[in-house]
Amino acid sequence: MPREPAAVRVYTVCDESKYLIVRNVPSLGCGDDLANLFATYGPVDECTPMDAEDCDPYTDVFFIKFSQVSNARFAKRKLDESVFLGNRLQVSYAPQFESLLDTKEKLEVRRKEVLGRMKSSSGRPEGLSHHSPGQGSSAANSHRQMSSNKREYTKTLHASQFEDPRFTHVSSNKDYFPSESMNATVNLVREKLDKIQSSSDNSSAIVAPKKPRTDNRRRI
Repeated sequence: MPREPAAVRVYTVCDESKYLIVRNVPSLGCGDDLANLFATYGPVDECTPMDAEDCDPYTDVFFIKFSQVSNARFAKRKLDESVFLGNRLQVSYAPQFESLLDTKEKLEVRRKEVLGRMKSSSGRPEGLSHHSPGQGSSAANSHRQMSSNKREYTKTLHASQFEDPRFTHVSSNKDYFPSESMNATVNLVREKLDKIQSSSDNSSAIVAPKKPRTDNRRRI
């Protein structure tokens, strides 16, 4: 039979407490193991069985007291409906065991938490970034310096290429390849290009300039 999803419940500061009641614990004398399990989420001051509480057969109910409400909240969120020695634990708050001092301390802690969240949210509006004029000018100067350095590097690179003897231009009279057939092909292509160039120069020299057109229209 598929298990139904657990209902979502919202707890207020009055419902929360550092006192917890854990139900459906197996009756196997596992109180120490249960205390060690809850102690992983914070210091546990007390972990005792509640014999007077009604429970299902072969199960026990335990009373757990944490040092702080935040630890109890964390433990309940992680261990409620979790499996412990084959049984699914049922963890609930027990604010009815609080004293007047416990309630006052709990409300004071929550007040400080709310004030801290309000200060952090109002400290800097979302979507806005604050930059002082000095920071903006320094960023602009840094950008200009980087651009200048890039231009100087490009000039130095080009100058080194022209001055470096490794970057030499091959003359038209020299052979490009060690193979004679490939050099012959290069020479043939070079001759064709020379002919094309010379024919274009001759054709541009033969073309005569156009005569100016005379206007024979009668003037009125």
